[in-house]
Amino acid sequence: MTIKSVNLTSIEGRRFSKLNEKIRNVRIDNNSSVTLISEINDSEASIDFRYTANYGGVGMIKIEGTIIFEGNASALAQQWGSSSNMPNEIAGEIHTAIMRICVPEAVLISRDIKLPPPFPLPQINVQKKNKREASSGMEVA
Repeated sequence: MTIKSVNLTSIEGRRFSKLNEKIRNVRIDNNSSVTLISEINDSEASIDFRYTANYGGVGMIKIEGTIIFEGNASALAQQWGSSSNMPNEIAGEIHTAIMRICVPEAVLISRDIKLPPPFPLPQINVQKKNKREASSGMEVA
C-alpha cells in the first residue's frame, strides 16, 4: 500500500476582504476529502480528492487532484462504491499524503493573495530579564 503519484488538477484561491482591512483572529479550517475512488487495474486505484482551507468570511483556498494508489485496488474500489468508506489505515495514509502536498501549496497561495498561512504560526514571547537585586546576606534554602 503506497502512494505512487499525486497530480493537482485545480487550484483556487479567493480573498473576500479588502487588502487594507486588518485580519484579526481569523479561524482557519483545513479539510481534506476523498471524492471518488476508481480502479485502474488490480493493483492500482485512482483517488480524486479535495483540500480546502476556509478562512471564515475572509477567504478560501481549494485544491483538487488525483492520487494513484498501489495496493489492493479492487477491494478498495468495491468498499468505496458500496459505503463511501475505506479502511482506517489506508484513509490515514491518503489524507496524510493530501496534507503533505496541499499545505505547502496553500502557504504559497495564501502569500500571493495576502491571507495568513493555513496553519498557526508559533508565537514567540521575548521576556525582559529581571535585574537581580543585590543580596546583602546569606542565601537560605
